[in-house]
Amino acid sequence: MEDEARKRLRGFAREMRKDPTNAEYVLWQMLRAKRLDGMKFRRQEPLGPYICDFVCHQRKLIVEADGWQHEGSRRDADRDRYFENEGYRTIRFPNEDILEDADAVALRIIEAGRR
Repeated sequence: MEDEARKRLRGFAREMRKDPTNAEYVLWQMLRAKRLDGMKFRRQEPLGPYICDFVCHQRKLIVEADGWQHEGSRRDADRDRYFENEGYRTIRFPNEDILEDADAVALRIIEAGRR
C-alpha cells in the first residue's frame, strides 16, 4: 500500500476513534486495558487496506461491531477473507447484542481468544 493511502487510512482510523458508535464504546470499555483474559486490543486499527474495529495482534483476533448496514455485506465477507489470509480470525456482533447482552458477548470473545 502506498504511503499516501496508508496516511489517509491512519487519519480516517484516528477520526473513527474520536466518534465511536454506542456499541463500539461499550465494546471498548470491555476490551481496553487487558480486561478480557489479558488480551491487549487496539481499536480502529488499520490492517492492510482495512480498518478493524478492535484487534488483538497477540491472539490474531479481530472483533467487529456491526450495525444494520452490515447485514449480508459482501464487503464484510471480502474483509474477513483478507484477514483470514493474514492469519486472523474475525468475530462479528450485531450492535443490538453488544448493547443488550454485553456479558454474553464478553464470554464469546474470551472463548474465541483461547482457540
